Amino acid sequence: MPLKLYAHPFSSYCQKVLIALYENALPFEWRVVDNAGAMAELAALWPLKRFPVLVDEGRPVVEASIIIEHLQLYHPSPVRLIPEDAREALEVRTLDRFFDNYVSTPQQRLVSNQLRPEADRDPYGVTEARTQLEMAYGWLDGWMANREWAAGQNFSLADCAAAPFLFYADWSHPIDARFANVRAYRQRLLARPSFARAVDEARPYRPLFPLGAPDRD
Repeated sequence: MPLKLYAHPFSSYCQKVLIALYENALPFEWRVVDNAGAMAELAALWPLKRFPVLVDEGRPVVEASIIIEHLQLYHPSPVRLIPEDAREALEVRTLDRFFDNYVSTPQQRLVSNQLRPEADRDPYGVTEARTQLEMAYGWLDGWMANREWAAGQNFSLADCAAAPFLFYADWSHPIDARFANVRAYRQRLLARPSFARAVDEARPYRPLFPLGAPDRD
């Protein structure tokens, strides 16, 4: 039974999983959640109705990071995204949490605020989110000073997270030129074939970006 992925190509968390699948050329059936029928199937698997959800041998697996861990455990492949060494793996997981919590979360606050009726928008929350992103960019710039990938020389789960989250973060709150290492890292991620494929698949949906998609990338 092939893997089935309930996802949407424009979702950053779905792209995170797609990168992992594409890195190892793992075959899967893609169930794009863009209609009522697909959403009903998703809700039956995961009542919280959040994607991505992977179905493997009838078992639903939820949350992007856990899906990638699941793939490595049950579908071992040449590109190992979580190191075998426990200490190295801990660093990868720590960076994965950094990108989820301190890049993606404030970026999504900016998008969510834009989707609200104007009377219900939260200027204070927007300022907080932008401040959080500035702090994250600053820390990451120092971290990436002598690194190719987030956890060192090898592409990992951390980079699967970094790619879509920095991609959309720069659209939402541009990465200033003073964060040259972050900007260079983002460009390396965009050049990675697995992420480049995910970006291309999402191009038709760019008009849906609530803050307005820039004419680049």
